[in-house]
Amino acid sequence: MPNLSRRTEGFTDSVIRRMTRICLECGAVNLSQGFPDFDPPAAITQRLAQIAQEGPHQYSITWGAQNFREALAKKQSRLMGREIDPNGEIVVTCGSTEAMMAAMMSVCDPGDKVVVFSPFYENYGADAILSGAQPIFVPLSPPDFRFDANQLEDAFRQRPKALILCNPSNPSGRVFTLEELTIIADLAKKYDSFVITDEVYEHIVFSPHRHHYMAALPGMFERTISCSSLSKTYSITGWRLGYIIAPKMIVETAKKVHDFLTVGAAAPLQEAAVAGLTLGDAYYAQLAKDYAARREHFLKGMDDLKIPHSTPEGAYYVLMDISEFGYADDFSFCEDLARKAGLGAVPGSSFFREPNHSFVRLHFAKTRQILDAALERLSAMRAKLG
Repeated sequence: MPNLSRRTEGFTDSVIRRMTRICLECGAVNLSQGFPDFDPPAAITQRLAQIAQEGPHQYSITWGAQNFREALAKKQSRLMGREIDPNGEIVVTCGSTEAMMAAMMSVCDPGDKVVVFSPFYENYGADAILSGAQPIFVPLSPPDFRFDANQLEDAFRQRPKALILCNPSNPSGRVFTLEELTIIADLAKKYDSFVITDEVYEHIVFSPHRHHYMAALPGMFERTISCSSLSKTYSITGWRLGYIIAPKMIVETAKKVHDFLTVGAAAPLQEAAVAGLTLGDAYYAQLAKDYAARREHFLKGMDDLKIPHSTPEGAYYVLMDISEFGYADDFSFCEDLARKAGLGAVPGSSFFREPNHSFVRLHFAKTRQILDAALERLSAMRAKLG
């Protein structure tokens, strides 16, 4: 038999999804895979019920239904401070996962280099490998997960084609300041690089922090590929509706990549999601308020148990420090946590390029009842794993 593709030799399955399967096997509370356990806005689900009867049920336009792109352009134009052309500057994708892959394949040739901050969402490494690019890792140093501007410029001196920026960041919860974004933007312009942003948590930011769009910075729309999705904003992670916003020249290439990857996102779900995209600003304010309450409740519970942890500025992840348990391998810790203590977490080493086994990732996109059940299991963790 012939050999399989070399580019897949270093792949494993997704560690995050693996932990979900372990949770299902042993009945653990799943704080590993980051999906909400509460309903989407009623306007979306009610519209979906209508569409089940009336359609559309066939393909939409490959790069996104017209009314979906128009609603998205109107929403993001207001937020990004620039008129987005729904016909020339948007590609609707099958989730932000495909958006990131299409963005990478649109700008990178085999052998190109791409800057990636560490810790990073696990897909970015795979995206680089599948597009033939070579990642250059720049650390975000715990506990506050800031980058060193000199280290970042050292990475740019290698002439990368792009930098990948997750903001707010998964798993660290960092919300990059305007000053930090300006440093990145200035380096991208100085060394003639693109910036590919993953902004799926753009509406989950905790005061006093504020989300700034890289594409809104002076001179940066032209070299920014903004990727996001509706998954986290509207609690519809299973709908797989994402998008790219970028200059027309980049979008024209991304359309072709997207067409041959997936043809198009689901037409009935696009139609239903328009009801979410047209919600007013009060919805996003309430979303942030609700997540802030979940964060406060969960972190207070961890503090009461004297469990060391990070304090996220955005998104809905917490990095729990497991140094006290003496595990050399955080994968083993997470398996024991699930099977012995009944709680699912993700090994932190799956996010770090550095050999760091001191953290595991938990998330709080859950109801108060589930978070309380998780805290109960954390209260018994030391007795069961110590």
